[in-house]
Amino acid sequence: MRLDKQRLRMLRLILFSAVLWLVVVILVYSLSEFLFAAMVSLPFLFYLAMVGTRVQRFTAEFKPKIVKLVLDFIDDGPLYGDLKYHAKRKIPIEKFMRSKLFVTRPAVYEGEDFIEGRIGDVEFEMSELKVEEYSRVRQRLDSVFRGVFLRAKFHYPLKGAILVVPRAKLPYLSETVKAYVGGGGQNMDGFIKNAKFREAYITYGSRNTKVTDLLTEELMGFILTYGKRHDSISMSISGDNCYVALWNEKDILEPKLFQSNVSFELVREFFNDIYSAMYVVEALDRSH
Repeated sequence: MRLDKQRLRMLRLILFSAVLWLVVVILVYSLSEFLFAAMVSLPFLFYLAMVGTRVQRFTAEFKPKIVKLVLDFIDDGPLYGDLKYHAKRKIPIEKFMRSKLFVTRPAVYEGEDFIEGRIGDVEFEMSELKVEEYSRVRQRLDSVFRGVFLRAKFHYPLKGAILVVPRAKLPYLSETVKAYVGGGGQNMDGFIKNAKFREAYITYGSRNTKVTDLLTEELMGFILTYGKRHDSISMSISGDNCYVALWNEKDILEPKLFQSNVSFELVREFFNDIYSAMYVVEALDRSH
């Protein structure tokens, strides 16, 4: 509510600036002397830059303040340790590549909103990522991944390894599947009893992997539910590491400037965006 009062003050400032801009335009247009007109408009340009800086500062400060409050709410749960937030950090590119979820040479690797902490006995880190690569057929950048990327580390290695890939993304993840199969991975769809999950996702695993231990009914249900609300999820588990990629085209926690942010549904949406990634870790911790 305090942030929304700040937003309203900025809106009044923007409205005043628009009126002032109109006055300056009329004044400059009426002046025939170009040099004098430029001198008159120069202070106004500095003023516009100041207004723009205030708007950018509001946008930049809104997310960290809300995220910290949401994290304080989440880590009151019995399974959660202290959750830390860093607005400008991201998952290192080395860990992104080590996940084996994407076989790519990123031309663009950008990220923000880094969160780290512990759920049960599992340590995790996550951030928003935007990854793009040079197109092989056109002179442009193709999207590789955009959404939330999470890495979880278990105290003890899990038995076996799996790769879960959404069927809708197979045309873009063909190199990922080829690399995984080339490394000894096998199709495990025959061990998946959930018919809806088999329709939406394809599962690979290492030999002698007990898929139902790593991919529980609870986890499959969540992955399907997430797909209805947002997009798809890819996941890989190997040894003591679990990597989860949650596709989501929209930016998480971007404040509205011309509309009130005082809304329970809006705050709940913020909470769901953050908690969705953590839920995967929580489900794996419960099942092991």
